Formats: sequence, structure tokens, C-alpha cells
Amino acid sequence: MLRCGLLGEKLGHSYSPAIHALLGEYTYKLYEKKAHELPEFLTAGDFDGLNVTIPYKKAVIPYCDSLSESAARTGAVNTLVRRADGTLYGDNTDVYGFSYLLESSGIDATGKKALVLGSGGASAAVCAALGDLGAASVIVISRKGENHYGNLDRHADTDLIVNTTPVGMYPENGAAPLDLTAFPNCRGVLDVVYNPLRTALVLQAEELGIPCDGGLLMLAAQAKRSSELFTGKRLDDGIIERVYKNLLETMENIVLIGMPGSGKSSTAKLLAERTGRMPADSDEEIVRRSGMSIPEIFSKYGEEEFRRRESAVLKDLGKRSGIILSAGGGCVLREENYGYLRQNGRIVWIYRDLDALETEGRPLSLGTDLREMFRRRSALYERFADIRIENNGTLEQTAEKIEERLVIR
Repeated sequence: MLRCGLLGEKLGHSYSPAIHALLGEYTYKLYEKKAHELPEFLTAGDFDGLNVTIPYKKAVIPYCDSLSESAARTGAVNTLVRRADGTLYGDNTDVYGFSYLLESSGIDATGKKALVLGSGGASAAVCAALGDLGAASVIVISRKGENHYGNLDRHADTDLIVNTTPVGMYPENGAAPLDLTAFPNCRGVLDVVYNPLRTALVLQAEELGIPCDGGLLMLAAQAKRSSELFTGKRLDDGIIERVYKNLLETMENIVLIGMPGSGKSSTAKLLAERTGRMPADSDEEIVRRSGMSIPEIFSKYGEEEFRRRESAVLKDLGKRSGIILSAGGGCVLREENYGYLRQNGRIVWIYRDLDALETEGRPLSLGTDLREMFRRRSALYERFADIRIENNGTLEQTAEKIEERLVIR
């Protein structure tokens, strides 16, 4: 069996082994190597094929006996194949992956001015793909040089923006390389980052109504092309969508919001049991971190302090992947919480008739007219949510409806 894997300096939790398990019959390992370890590993390592990631896409080139046209053109290699004679062949499947992402997104680069953020290996692949797909001009923005982040105003007429930097990538979620409102002509935004699924840049594009996408589909497409190079066998393009959907269903959180007492926590626990996902509850996490109950927090510090603690918890929980998250009833009161929940999640509004809401142990519910609370919050629930599910029957019925609407495994 072929021996393949991913080469990088710090790999952490990588989705590559799971992806390649769907693509071909070969082993796939993670190879974390320091720079000084590269020479021995690349010349004598026990591998037949490798994907290459940060920071070695350029560093591996001197060890290649030959390069593909795309690797030579971009000056970056993200796929290595050891040939029968022991020599290494270098290719760049990021060009293919980004081209697939761009075309699938429905964003047309033809005749457009494109701004590419970053000047590393991924940037070179994106620039090559944009040129192939007919972009009129491609401007690379780096920290130094003629075009940099200090003179972005000269490119306010940009039509398409692509981020190839790690800005906004896990664990530094929430950061954005620029403000899209400075580009009134922008009609497309793509971010090669796939964790989180929706970076702050993509979330802002969504808010502004600009067509956009993250890097998960590019990851699946370039992996398919790498697998073909490893095995020498062609794969149908349909497998890209299957891998993408598998990744999305694995990585995306299901977030439950709604009025206090609407059954979010119970529904989340049942969904977790049915799907094998991990449950998480923001109120329970607040209690754990604070060492006191929620009524005690309200009594001692007031609602504003509780909301601050709630946002801090949602910021952390929202970075996780593949969980069922029950969020507090008032989480919609802070706009910043939307980004925390949406970055990796689809948001479900759990609705229960007001007369059926549970109020015991809920300080705001006990001291407030629930109809007035609902009147203030209903538009916010609707703004946050991707779908609304009624929870006026059994929990099993509610869980089934969520699974059916979201197609959860």
C-alpha cells in the first residue's frame, strides 16, 4: 500500500487524513518536521507521496528532480511524489483547487480587477488561477513593497478580493485583514482559510450581500488532485462535492437559540446522543467558570456583567467544530455573538409557545413579562437564525425536524 501524508512544521489537528481516507487506498500520516530535519526526511523518508503545507511549499523545491508547469510557474510545491527511481516530482494542486472554488462560487473573474492578500505559496497559486480564468489585473498586497496595507485606498475600485494570509485562521478567529466597506465596487470575496468555516472577512461579506466563500471546497478539490498524483488514477469530479459535504457535516456546529425555557438544552443533549456529537451549553460553561449559579451572577453583578461573561464563553465555544451548542436565551442581545456563533455554525431558532416556556431558575423569565421579552427579541432571533424549528411536541419530534432540515449525520 502507498505511504502518503502531510508535511509541515506545526500540523495540530489536520483534516487531511480523514479527507484522503475518502479518496484512495493508501495510508496517510502527519509528518511534523523542523527545518533542519527536511534534508534527511526528503531524501530518505519512508513515503511515496506528500502534501506540503506551511512553511515548506518553497523549501522543498530544491529536493525535486522535476516540477509540474503549475509548480514552476508559482514557485511553490504542495504535492510531492516519489518516483520509482527515488527522485521527487513536485506539483502545485492549489491552482486546481482555487480554480474549482472560484468557478463553484459563481464569482466571475473575467475582466475583473482582483486584490490578492498575501505573498506566500498560496498567493502564487491564486494569482496563477486568476490569470488563467481571465482576470484583467491581479494586485498582490503584502506588508512591504509597492502595494501594501498602508495604501489600499489606491485600489478602492477592486472587483474581487482573495485572502491567502492566515489572518483570521484558528485560533486567532475574528481578525480580518481589511474592511470591505473601503471597496464599494467589490462583487466577490474568497478566503482560502477553512478553519473557521467563515472568517471575519467572509462574515462581513455576507453582511454586505457580497458573494463569498471560505476555503473548505478548495481544500477538498486540491486533495482530490493530489490523490490522483499519488495513485496515478483519475477520480470523478463528483467526489469533490462528496468530500466537501462530509467535511462540512463533520466540522459545522449546530447552534440552538431561542427564548429561555424553550427546550434548547434538552434538545441539544438529545441531538448529541442521536448524532454522536459533543454537546455544549453556554449557560453551564458560565456557571463552571464563575463558580456560582446564573441567578447569583445576576444578583451580585447584574445583567451587563452576565452578558459580558456570556460573550466570552460564546467566543471560545464558537471556535470549536462539530458540536451541538445550546446558547443562552439572551445571546442575541449582543451583535458580536452572531459572529462567534455563525463562524462555524448553522443557527437554529427553537420556538416554543410562550405559555409553555419553563421559568424556574431563570431570573429574567421570573421577573419579566415574557410576551414583552419575546416582542423585543423575536426580530433578533430571526436575524441570527438560519432556520426556525417549533418545539411544541416531543423532544424526539423536534430533534428529528432539525436533523431533517440540516441533514445532520
